[in-house]
Amino acid sequence: MRGTARAAASGQVAWASTLRHGRPLKRGDLHWQQRRGQAHELWLIVVDASASTRRHGALSRAKGLLSGIFDDAYRQRARLALLTASGAQPRWQRQGLKASAALQPWLAELGAGGGTPLMAALDEATGWLAKRRKRYPEELQRCLILTDGRLKPWAPREAMPVQTCVVDLEQGAIRLQRCKALAAELGAQYVHIDALPAR
Repeated sequence: MRGTARAAASGQVAWASTLRHGRPLKRGDLHWQQRRGQAHELWLIVVDASASTRRHGALSRAKGLLSGIFDDAYRQRARLALLTASGAQPRWQRQGLKASAALQPWLAELGAGGGTPLMAALDEATGWLAKRRKRYPEELQRCLILTDGRLKPWAPREAMPVQTCVVDLEQGAIRLQRCKALAAELGAQYVHIDALPAR
């Protein structure tokens, strides 16, 4: 996730931070759990839970990935913010709370339906991160966006203000591959969920 994460080069692999940087191909690509005494981290996760993510088990795959990320956040004592994009508008599920076992029941009940207010969710996330940065200037913020990219055309966007990764959930034989364009516009890393190890 950052230089010190790589420098440890021992202990347990921090899969959440490793995968946000793409598929690890060699040992040097791995990130390691942080030592105590370092700045707290905030992981903001934006989840596209629109109706299209029900197709081909995309949301189920996303939930498996999220379960592992929650476990990593708990072990690393990271704080989590969760924002879902479905229906008419985005909805906060958590805002900067410590990861805990209480997240697993929420994840189990997470369903998909309605439209894809992902752009509204990104606007909401950007504003919230800016306010939080003023309150916690030492906090290390990261953003993870899980979406199938099946969005209506969007207006040009500025890059996200924090290190961001777009995880492409799109499944099926015909893929629109809009997540690559979205990641490029957001200045984010791109990875397809099929390229990630099963959790």
